[in-house]
Amino acid sequence: MKVENQQFLKLYQNYADMVYRICFSFLKNPADTEDAVQNTFLRLLQAAPDFQGAEHEKAWLIVTASNLCKDSLRHWWRKKEPLETHEDQAPFPPPDIDATLQALLQLPEKYKLPLYLFYYEGYSSAEISQIIHKPASTIRTHLQKGRQLLRTKLGGDFFEE
Repeated sequence: MKVENQQFLKLYQNYADMVYRICFSFLKNPADTEDAVQNTFLRLLQAAPDFQGAEHEKAWLIVTASNLCKDSLRHWWRKKEPLETHEDQAPFPPPDIDATLQALLQLPEKYKLPLYLFYYEGYSSAEISQIIHKPASTIRTHLQKGRQLLRTKLGGDFFEE
C-alpha cells in the first residue's frame, strides 16, 4: 500500500513532536534528533505499512524511531568523539525540558523508553510490552526500577505506585 500525501501529512502533523521527543531522549542532540525524525518519516514512506488504527500508527512510529536511534548510537563514527563536547556549537537550543524529563534522559536505555512511553505518551505496561517486544513483567520491573532511579536523581517522591 502506498502512503498518500494527505495521509502522510496527517501522520506527520499528529506524531512529529512525539517522534522528536523520543529521538531526543536517545540522541540528546538537536541536529541528530532532526535527522532521526526525518529518517523515521522516510522509512514510513518507503515501508508504506497498512495500519489497523491510530494506535498501530503511533506504535509503528515509536518502534521505528527507537530502532533508528539505537542504530545511530551503535554506528562506528559515534564512538569516535562524544557529541556532548560540541554542545556549545549547536545552531539552536534543545527543546524545553523540565527537570523530570532531564533526569529521565539520563537513565539507562532499558528504563528510559518504558518510562517515557508510560508517563509522557500514556501507554499501559501491557501496551509498552507489545510496542517494544518485551514481556509485560519486564516492563513493570523496568518501570519500578526506573522510578526508583528518578526518585534518587530528583530527591523526592514524584510518582504514584
